[in-house]
Amino acid sequence: MVLGKFIASVFRNPKLKELISKHLYEKDGLMLGICNGFQALVKLGLVPYGEILDMKENMPTLTYNEIGRHQSRVVRTKVVSKLSPWFNKVSLGEEFVIPISHGEGRFVCEDDLLKSLIENGQVAVQYVDFEGNASNDIRFNPNGSTYGIEGVTSKDGRILGKMAHSERGYRGNIKNIEGNPDQKIFESGVEYFRG
Repeated sequence: MVLGKFIASVFRNPKLKELISKHLYEKDGLMLGICNGFQALVKLGLVPYGEILDMKENMPTLTYNEIGRHQSRVVRTKVVSKLSPWFNKVSLGEEFVIPISHGEGRFVCEDDLLKSLIENGQVAVQYVDFEGNASNDIRFNPNGSTYGIEGVTSKDGRILGKMAHSERGYRGNIKNIEGNPDQKIFESGVEYFRG
């Protein structure tokens, strides 16, 4: 979490804040934060609000895993919203096996916000069990995230924050694990800019 807080404090610099806003809303850009990057996006307010905000007590956060220690393993996830262009090259409901490695990855938020995120399609990816159901069971949800949330987007979907390391799950990096490790996130990002 220290790294996420550090990244967030750097991005609050007025010049960087202005450049980020231009990138997102004048140049129709994308942002992706994985693990500590997700923490930074949440601390900044970019996820789920789509802009850099001052933190308030009722805003969502990423906090310590329920188990109270670091988790490093492969988890099963499911794409539950295609709002984000980061998922343009996969199907709704498609499941993936993705590595995780974090001690503070539990997404928590108030019930009203959770309901809004679900209704808006901002809950992008969930931790799921072997039957593809969102789970709070530690065997499937390594941190105890609310609603099994692994990834969340901004309201327009162009900013994606997620805990699982998609960058570690492709090109044969995972061996002897059943399931698809390639969410095609990076290919989707490239395709978005090629338009």
